[in-house]
Amino acid sequence: MNDTLELFPGDARPARDTSATAPLAARMRPRTLGEFRGQERVVGPGGPLRAMIETGTISSFIMWGPPGSGKTTLARLVAESADAAYVAFSAVTEGVARVREIIAEARARRLATGRGTILFCDEIHRFNKAQQDAFLPVVEAGDIVLIGATTENPSFEVVRPLLSRAPVIVLDPLSPAQLARILSDALADEDRGLGTARIRAPEDIVGRIAEAADGDARRGLGILERAAGLAGPGATLTLEVVETAVQRRFALYDKSGDQHYDHISALHKSVRGGDADAALYWLGRMLDAGEDPLYIARRLVRMASEDIGLADPHAVGIAMACRDAYRFLGSPEGELALAQAAVYLAGAPKSNRLHRGWGRALGRARETPGKPVPAHLRNAPTQLMKDLGHGRGYLYDPDQPGGVSSQQYLPEDMAGERFYEPGGTGWEAGLRERLAAWSRKRGERR
Repeated sequence: MNDTLELFPGDARPARDTSATAPLAARMRPRTLGEFRGQERVVGPGGPLRAMIETGTISSFIMWGPPGSGKTTLARLVAESADAAYVAFSAVTEGVARVREIIAEARARRLATGRGTILFCDEIHRFNKAQQDAFLPVVEAGDIVLIGATTENPSFEVVRPLLSRAPVIVLDPLSPAQLARILSDALADEDRGLGTARIRAPEDIVGRIAEAADGDARRGLGILERAAGLAGPGATLTLEVVETAVQRRFALYDKSGDQHYDHISALHKSVRGGDADAALYWLGRMLDAGEDPLYIARRLVRMASEDIGLADPHAVGIAMACRDAYRFLGSPEGELALAQAAVYLAGAPKSNRLHRGWGRALGRARETPGKPVPAHLRNAPTQLMKDLGHGRGYLYDPDQPGGVSSQQYLPEDMAGERFYEPGGTGWEAGLRERLAAWSRKRGERR
């Protein structure tokens, strides 16, 4: 080893574990862009990472994607294409002190050899905002090229100044077809994979493993390796063996992060769209991931008012009753009540007219906080107030012909303003007719 490599150990190329004892996922890590499967949007023709790899001109960026989508592999491939040192560390196990050491080495390397440094920071979202600020001056000065990797939304987890210097590249979960290709590669590869074991896997078995991997190549290769070990050399994989190898997969779900909000959004929009099957599916996903059932119950009550409103006035009562049923029964029995509410709401007629009307009325109330209450609507508990005209001329509507009077209820200069326009669906259709008739009696148009 020469003196430069001893002084700057990061000058070595990214290490690969290809020993026979390494996990299959480590052995099968793509060595070239040609071996990489998936993420065509970023590594295909015209993709930003392909351009970096082909030109060797690397700039800072952050990769955001789920586990097993290729973040670490792509960082290695990008680093190998550049004439630069490569230093990798994880924000889980190392701290800012190590970052400062790497920065000092990078500056010394640049002065001594003229070579730049690529710093791969895995799980960059684990650094707090103050710690992330340590990257800013050295990225700005060009002392390092930063490649960050995160499974969390950088919009919330990475400081804005760093995002302006290191744009985000989004990676998608691998599709079942892409995972099937990765599994087939591993079955056939005699140098790094399972080729010498002569394991056979019918197409439907490979498809089942790909489905169970849930977009995660590392998980898929792990299932394949366990299934091959259970079956033995020369065997044909069966569904029974694969199901034994699958084990339980816990959801990628953060109750305070993106997954939390994305899942409740999917449930809400499924209910709004009248898809009971999708509503049950997203409800199941959230409960299985450990979401607070009472949080879901509160959101179901909200949906009953926001999206159904007076098209079905019973919807709120159903949602509240199901919430109370869950409180009474707990999990898992009470979860059926939440499912009942979700299906009822999905199947109910929809109207957001109440939601819109409330928004308009509240906005108008905020615009006109000083408008006086009309005299005939004012309270008159004392003789003085009566002498001042409070309540004078008020007509008691139930005593009027048809049960409604012709008097106005809004401030005088707002008479006839409309906030709530009933729809023509469900119970609200009848309400529209009644309100229109009463408006006509007051001399208004509706």
